Amino acid sequence: MDSVVWRSSKDDECTLLPYDHYWISSNRIVTPQGIISGSVEINEGKIISIVEGYGKKGSSKPEQVIDYGEAVVMPGLIDVHVHLDEPGRTDWEGFLTGTRAAAAGGVTTVVDMPLNNHPSTVSKETLGLKLDATENKIYVDVGFWGGLVPENAHNTTILEGLLSAGVLGLKSFMCPSGINDFPMTTIDHIKEGLSVLAKYRRPLLVHSEIEIDSKNHLEPKDNGDPHVYSTYLNTRPPSWEQGAIEELVGVTKDTIIGGPLEGAHVHIVHLSDSSASLDLIKKAKSRGDSVSVETCPHYLAFSSDEIPNGDTRFKCSPPIRDAFNKEKLWEAILEGHIDLLSSDHSPTVPELKLLAEGDFLRAWGGISSLQFNLPVTWSYGKKYGATLEQLSLLWSKKPATLARLESKGAIAVGNHADIVVWQPEVEFELNDDYPVFLKHPSLSAYMGRRLSGKVLDTFVRGNLVFRDGKHAPAACGVPILAK
Repeated sequence: MDSVVWRSSKDDECTLLPYDHYWISSNRIVTPQGIISGSVEINEGKIISIVEGYGKKGSSKPEQVIDYGEAVVMPGLIDVHVHLDEPGRTDWEGFLTGTRAAAAGGVTTVVDMPLNNHPSTVSKETLGLKLDATENKIYVDVGFWGGLVPENAHNTTILEGLLSAGVLGLKSFMCPSGINDFPMTTIDHIKEGLSVLAKYRRPLLVHSEIEIDSKNHLEPKDNGDPHVYSTYLNTRPPSWEQGAIEELVGVTKDTIIGGPLEGAHVHIVHLSDSSASLDLIKKAKSRGDSVSVETCPHYLAFSSDEIPNGDTRFKCSPPIRDAFNKEKLWEAILEGHIDLLSSDHSPTVPELKLLAEGDFLRAWGGISSLQFNLPVTWSYGKKYGATLEQLSLLWSKKPATLARLESKGAIAVGNHADIVVWQPEVEFELNDDYPVFLKHPSLSAYMGRRLSGKVLDTFVRGNLVFRDGKHAPAACGVPILAK
């Protein structure tokens, strides 16, 4: 049984197809059992059968068969770490542009973070504001994380009210978030939150950096020049991540089976440090702690030595580190030590990015990327030997498991027909002529890159919501609420 409530809707304008019952055929369908040649039968939003053998489609009418030939048919991506900034900051992004961009990139479900919108989502009431803001605006399904902050960490009534209202789990920061109404938490706040989450069996996502005096990390050769990326990089050394994760794994030991926090789960978001921090996580996993970790495409695509002076589009936290670190992250992914990928799509407005000034220390941090998850991961991952099956695991199955979306994440009978169809071999350049649906395309660090992996079609619960650069007439995505 699903652990979530689906607010379903059906409207002829939700899809670019004229029928509900149809087949999708391809020589490359990514399933939990491997890549097959065959057909997927879809009816009323769900997968009802999978037939191996290309060209076998039962007794369907020819007009109800979509033949994709050599294009890849894969589960839609699930991005569990996005900031869509609504309500309150729709000039940064918003549900409409964010989910249109998601659909164009083959992302069929996103889970929205509780901050950067205003007010932050830290109570039942503020979740209600966010739900109201989704109406007629979401092109893909959207779940929600709630915020763990000092105020609700010490007030079980508020925290349980937020969880009972349907957030899929909680998110906290171990360093200042930059958002006034989303203050940082201490390890004691985190313990309080986990004790409540254990009852609900939902995860706590943690921004794992602890501030350490960074003045001594500035390299004399740069003279602390704020226009040079290494100046910013040196203000957030790997020891910040390591220090936070050391504290966390001191708590996650209690999440083992039979432990006092059994049922709670800690998920470390956007890991950047591939050395000591990752080693701590691996050790915690080996002793049975309920802990997982994600990293993001920008840590896998970029390295600090290639970031131009003044190009603040690349600023994020934790920061993008050196080429050796990037290599080690890929190694950890392919060996299964990093559980899943997410975008940490974190847009803002041009004036906060300070592109004209080029000041890395003062510019707002965050990488705008939601539409590019699939081609970026594939373009860089194939150089390291990443497979289509691994992409599906990292971007669909494992994220679905984290968020407890039991009807999503795989092309399997009974699941939602959330599907992306794409061409891994097709290259394109992200330039001004390429259709980008983000609110501020020019702020993305990926603009100007040549990528492989063109998205053709995106299906959300059987609705064809994106095809050939066009979206369905109506936004019929569904808010996802935990039971």
